[in-house]
Amino acid sequence: MTNTAPAPTRPATSTSEAITDLDPRAAFASAAAVASATIAAVSPAQLVAATPCAELDVRHLLGHLVDVLRRVAVIGRGEPIFSIAPLDATTVPDDGWLALWQAGLPAVTAAWADDATLTPEVVLPWSTASGADTLVGYAGETIVHTWDLARATGQRPVWDDTVVAAALVVDERRIPGGDRLAAFERIIASMPEERRPLRPAFLDVVAVADDAPLIDRLVAWTGRDPGWSRA
Repeated sequence: MTNTAPAPTRPATSTSEAITDLDPRAAFASAAAVASATIAAVSPAQLVAATPCAELDVRHLLGHLVDVLRRVAVIGRGEPIFSIAPLDATTVPDDGWLALWQAGLPAVTAAWADDATLTPEVVLPWSTASGADTLVGYAGETIVHTWDLARATGQRPVWDDTVVAAALVVDERRIPGGDRLAAFERIIASMPEERRPLRPAFLDVVAVADDAPLIDRLVAWTGRDPGWSRA
């Protein structure tokens, strides 16, 4: 199945620092639109399928995607990222994921509507960046987890390459290469104990060709094998 999303529009003035004149809000909206189409195509029978995130089946990956959406809204409102508890994915009806995802989208739009949200630094356990770059980074995380979901459920979404390229630039800047396991140990020490993940958010970079498709380069930078298959 092929999913498409409308191309994002450019703002009258740039709000990001030098990487692109793409409005970060349009970047996130584009990533979220592809996620919506991908979530819509997941069948209840696929909820137990394995995903490229080794510890997450499709159901719990969907829960993580919803948590990402909620965090983006929280950050846009200037609230602490850990002010919301993770979703218990087992409480969501099998056919309730698309509605839950779509219900969270207006809060993101409202939280980032003011241009003033794009300039101040956002401090997270794993990065410090402008609001604009942080939002583009979360567009990238949404894209990567949508890729995870698509691989697990046999879909082939189509992303806007402008958005994927912007996310890759931001991720290469805010998520350094090298020994990420050691970096992860330092990061989780600064996090509330009840919110510490069981595995690194980013594994070591997977090598791909310089001319590989942008989506392959993005997922490889986060430590995923672009060739991952359910088989």
